[in-house]
Amino acid sequence: MKTPYDFRRLRSWELALALFAVSTPFVLPIASPPSFVRAAVAQEMQKADTSRLVSVGGAITEIVYALGEEDRLVGRDSTSVYPDAATKLPNVGYMRQLAPEGVIATNPTAIIAVEGSGPPETLNVLKEAKIPFQTVSETFDRNGILAKIKTVGDFLGEPDKAATLSEKVRADLDTAVADAAKRPASERKRVIFILSTQGGKIMASGTGTAADGIIALAGAVNATGSFPGYKPLTDEAIIESKPDVVLMMSRSGGHAATDDELFAHPALSLTPAAKTKAVIRVDGLHLLGFGPRTAGAVRELNAAVYGKKPNASQ
Repeated sequence: MKTPYDFRRLRSWELALALFAVSTPFVLPIASPPSFVRAAVAQEMQKADTSRLVSVGGAITEIVYALGEEDRLVGRDSTSVYPDAATKLPNVGYMRQLAPEGVIATNPTAIIAVEGSGPPETLNVLKEAKIPFQTVSETFDRNGILAKIKTVGDFLGEPDKAATLSEKVRADLDTAVADAAKRPASERKRVIFILSTQGGKIMASGTGTAADGIIALAGAVNATGSFPGYKPLTDEAIIESKPDVVLMMSRSGGHAATDDELFAHPALSLTPAAKTKAVIRVDGLHLLGFGPRTAGAVRELNAAVYGKKPNASQ
């Protein structure tokens, strides 16, 4: 049997300290753990289970594949059409018109979505369902692409893979943009990006848009860069924009128009682009996605606008 501790053996200072601790339990401060420990604990608590992931936004899905983490995906939105393997995943709807039932039906453990996805009512339902939800900010420039890659990589718990991919994308993109920038400003063509021609109205791209961003990176000038966002143009505005080239997404349905139909428009028929029938049609996700393939989009658009790759002597 263990002998009880004899408090009479305590030295006077030990006894005083023991009595003080018992009688004033709230006086003595409790040392907090080091900051790096707190950060590690917080990070662990915040780490989401991404084993069953729904990805919303074509560029976000591309990044997941580029990181080699596609086995996590159980669903994607309708803009996620690259690589081809992504189209085999369950489609939860268009990124801006998501229905919560379609997303929840995939039984996801986490959702990652590009900024602007919605509608807000759907996002609220998904958050109320306690499904971890990561929003990826979007800006239509070089840094925006690299930030997307980092956000996706961090959310998946793969920061090293993200850093490797980011460096590869950065180097390729910087080279493509530098090549395009060699063309003198006086020789740069004016490009009008037309989103649709429904009802005879030309809906064109202004500033702060993906189209505006890619036109600038490719060494051209946005002919309608005097207003923000997208808006329908008056005939006068189209004529005054003086585009050398019309840029459109390759698509079908109500947004499609043949070259003849396009330049039959009273205002477009009076532009420099009409004289040469200069129309460029491109894959929307490739051109406007601002993801891992954007360097290729810059090169392709530059070549399509100018007919050849610029060099230092031009």
